[in-house]
Amino acid sequence: MEVTFDGGKVITAHLNDHIIRTDQSVKSGGQNSAPAPYDLFLASIGTCAGIYVKSFCDQRDITSDNIKIIQSVEFDSQTKLPANIKLDIQLPADFPEKYKAAVVNAAELCAVKKTINNPPKFEILTSIKQ
Repeated sequence: MEVTFDGGKVITAHLNDHIIRTDQSVKSGGQNSAPAPYDLFLASIGTCAGIYVKSFCDQRDITSDNIKIIQSVEFDSQTKLPANIKLDIQLPADFPEKYKAAVVNAAELCAVKKTINNPPKFEILTSIKQ
């Protein structure tokens, strides 16, 4: 992945054939032209859980059309970091009862969540561009 600085507060990640733009809110000096990096981080949690729920349903020929995940975050007042992240998997009334616990287990497999639970070591350095 390559990260570029694209004017103002716009920072762009170039990942394979994808471009992921970020910006800051107007209050933080940006144009609010794209999500902030931290918002994308939080979104990656819900979307990661979502793909596991979707795959679970697909494997059992259960439609996921009326399923949604509502994510909420409670922040620690001192650190300003998340203290609790809640994912509410909202299922339609006709969702098979026998799969309700299993769909929660599927969401628990999310690799983003697993990474947060087992954080990697970060190494940040500088080098001279050639």
